[in-house]
Amino acid sequence: MIVLATGNPDKIAEIAPLLRKAGVEAKPQSDFFTSEVVEDGLSFVENALKKARFASQKTGLPALADDSGIEVEALGGKPGIYSARYAAGENGKTTDKQNLEKLLADLGNRPYTQRRARYSCAVVYVAHAEDPMPLIGYGHWYGEILMERRTGQGIGYDDIMWIPKLVKAVSEIPFDVKNKISHRAQAVQSVLEQLRKGNEL
Repeated sequence: MIVLATGNPDKIAEIAPLLRKAGVEAKPQSDFFTSEVVEDGLSFVENALKKARFASQKTGLPALADDSGIEVEALGGKPGIYSARYAAGENGKTTDKQNLEKLLADLGNRPYTQRRARYSCAVVYVAHAEDPMPLIGYGHWYGEILMERRTGQGIGYDDIMWIPKLVKAVSEIPFDVKNKISHRAQAVQSVLEQLRKGNEL
């Protein structure tokens, strides 16, 4: 049994099936506690590690956490670790719609050659709260930022993240396909492979 160090239902919906398929029993941290750690790290890895250690400390169980976001080349990698609260600055949170609209506004009418972006994710697994050798998995998903929303739906920035290889926005990709190739799926699979190599699965 491990605890998923998130209360985000969208993340749980993506990560839980991957763990289940690997034979790993997992429960979200909301089944155990409601408090949240402050995500004040300077990288996806630091924030994921903080969340994993916090969940493990609170439950006494191994924990797996992720931190992810979108990085736009022309904006120097922004929003990056502030993706979930981009429209509110470094402090506070805001809605997906507000964040998406701010990103479109910041890019303005730049041509597609200047709209390259990637989704990035770091997933961290700790065997216990003070684990000195956490397992870390990384994932990236490359695309371009569209000029406007594609479907009016989707999670986070999915409706403006265009994947050229699939000729679709992320919001148009079926869930079962997305959950095999996304940045989060890549990072989770990397950690699962490390667990297999260590004979922990």
